Amino acid sequence: MTASNSKTTAKSSNEVGASENQLSFEQAYAELETIVAQMESAQMPLQTSLAAYTRGNFLLQHCQQSLAKVEQQVLLLNERNQLVSFTPVDD
Repeated sequence: MTASNSKTTAKSSNEVGASENQLSFEQAYAELETIVAQMESAQMPLQTSLAAYTRGNFLLQHCQQSLAKVEQQVLLLNERNQLVSFTPVDD
């Protein structure tokens, strides 16, 4: 793995804020695929692997939450077959 790839992964794992909330499912999934491929190559140093795992875990949760919201919207189709917006209730 090149130094630029490790810097990219480290930078990604440290980015937190408003942009994280705006991350689309497709963006998160693509980044997750990249991280998995990098980790499977077994070319990452231990610290970089740990940062990549942490970022991957975040992305996996983001994707799962996105899919759950879409599934709930599909379940909320009304009698006129119109998609009803779903607003999750925080526990």
